[in-house]
Amino acid sequence: MAVTSQPSQYAPSDFQTGLCDVCDDCGTCLFGLWCFPCLCCSVASDMDECCMCGTTMAIRSVYRTRYNIQGSLCNDCLVNSFCLTCSVCQLKRDINRRKEQGIF
Repeated sequence: MAVTSQPSQYAPSDFQTGLCDVCDDCGTCLFGLWCFPCLCCSVASDMDECCMCGTTMAIRSVYRTRYNIQGSLCNDCLVNSFCLTCSVCQLKRDINRRKEQGIF
């Protein structure tokens, strides 16, 4: 019997906000537009990673895996290649929501 998914304590889900849900958390999006490197460091810090890792596809993939968020490496690569600011803002919004829910 082949294992097709890793066990997780979280049910499969999607990100809590869409990639382009700018108005869902204007503060985070403005933070990303005005000081993108600072937002990247904030995401990396939340994930206990080096600031240089905040914009990488790996951070997004690790986060998706940790919280059992649906997606793929190919999707992560495309999102980071064509919509990096939106990708990092989406991660930060999701992190903030999970902190509010007590599951981060």
